[in-house]
Amino acid sequence: MKKILITGATGSIGQNLVRRLFDGEYEVFTFTQNTQHTDPKLPGVKLIYKWDYRSPKNWQEYLNGVDAVVHLAGANLGARRWNNEYKKLAYDSRIISTRNLVEAIKSVEQKPKVFITSSAVGYYGSRYDEVLDEYSSSGNDFLATLCNDWEKEAQKVEQYGVRRVSLRTGLVLMKDEGLIKQLLLPFKLFIGGPLGNGRQWFPWIHIDDVIGIYLRAIDNENIKGPVNVASSGIVRMKEFAKTLGKVLRRPSIFHIPKLAMKVVAGEVADYAVMSQRISVEKILNAGYKFKFENLETALRDLLMKK
Repeated sequence: MKKILITGATGSIGQNLVRRLFDGEYEVFTFTQNTQHTDPKLPGVKLIYKWDYRSPKNWQEYLNGVDAVVHLAGANLGARRWNNEYKKLAYDSRIISTRNLVEAIKSVEQKPKVFITSSAVGYYGSRYDEVLDEYSSSGNDFLATLCNDWEKEAQKVEQYGVRRVSLRTGLVLMKDEGLIKQLLLPFKLFIGGPLGNGRQWFPWIHIDDVIGIYLRAIDNENIKGPVNVASSGIVRMKEFAKTLGKVLRRPSIFHIPKLAMKVVAGEVADYAVMSQRISVEKILNAGYKFKFENLETALRDLLMKK
C-alpha cells in the first residue's frame, strides 16, 4: 500500500483527491495549518499533522518513508481582492513552502519517489491563438512569475533523485464551487454571457479529470516535469458561455466587459479574460484517457445530476 502525504488537503482539489486515494486503498497522511476542522472534510485520512511551512524542523521527519508528496497548499488566489500584502502572501505561501519541503526531503533517509506540486496555466500569461505546450515560455505578469518561481523551487528536488511533476492546471469545473458557482447567478437571472470579448481560449477541465491526472502522475514513473492539465476539448469563451446557457436553458447574449469585472474583483479580472490555447499532448502520450472531452457532457454531469 502506497503512503501519500498531501498538503492543502482541505481545498477543493485536495478533498476530491483524498476521496479517490482512499477508494484506491492508498494510505493517506496530511499536513494542515488547522487541524480543528479537518476530520469531516477528510474521511479516511490516517494521520493529520499540524503544519507551519516556515518551520520544517517540526515536521520533516514525517516525510521519511512516504511514497509520494502532493503539495497543494497555498493562499487561495480567488479569496479576496489582490493588494500588495495579499500578493506577497500568495507568493510566499507557495514559494517558501515548496522550498522548505524540498529541503526537508533532502534531509530524510527514505526519500519519496515523486514530488507533485500544483501549478497553473497562468504560467503562460495571455497568448491569444498561440498553441501552448510544456516547452512554451512563461509570461511576465504576476501569476506567471509566481508559477514560474514555484516550479523552479520544486525542480530542485530532482537533484536528490526524486521525480518531480508540476501540474499546470486550467479552469476547473466543479459542482457548486469556483467558476461554475460564480457564473450560475447571472445565467439564472437571464443576463448570462461570455466574459470579455468571448474570443479568448478557455482551458477548462472537469474535476474528475484533474484527479485522474494527479493519480496518473503518482503511479506513472514516465510522467515528469511540467504537465498541462486541461481538457482536450478546449473551446473559446463564447462557446463555453453558449454551452452553459444551453445546459441551463438560458440565453447567453450579455457580454460581461472586463472593466465591469475589474470594478467588482480588481486585478483578478485580468486573468479571467486571458487567452490560453493549451496543448495536452504530453498527458495523452502518457496514456491518460479523458473522462470528459466534450464540454456539454461535462457541464451536464456537474449541473444536472443530483
